[in-house]
Amino acid sequence: MNDQIADMVIRLKNASTVGKETVEFPYTKMKLAICDVLKREGFITDVDTKGKKASQKAIVVTLKYVGKVPKITGASRVSKFSKRVYGGFEDIRLVKNGRGILILTTPKGILSGNEARKEKVGGEQLVKVW
Repeated sequence: MNDQIADMVIRLKNASTVGKETVEFPYTKMKLAICDVLKREGFITDVDTKGKKASQKAIVVTLKYVGKVPKITGASRVSKFSKRVYGGFEDIRLVKNGRGILILTTPKGILSGNEARKEKVGGEQLVKVW
């Protein structure tokens, strides 16, 4: 698969839909940063890495549920290889009337939409999660 971020987000959504406790995918620094944002915003419970060699490293995410309802019910990739989507902090809108988040990459690192608005920085919009 070429788009590793889209693959990660879809794995998270599919695993939460079928009720899995954890999901695992190959390690990259960007994926780990996105998972840290999801943890800060309360969409996942825990993020951990396993493996020592670069080719065998993996990220293990513990999913969060409210009762039996998953916290992650949907996700979509905003910026793609064929069409990059950039915006300033004033262009950041609420996702699903505030129930979701927008994750973007900024000069200050990977941030959620709320954090980027507070820091007054824009950047490339990566994914929407709700």
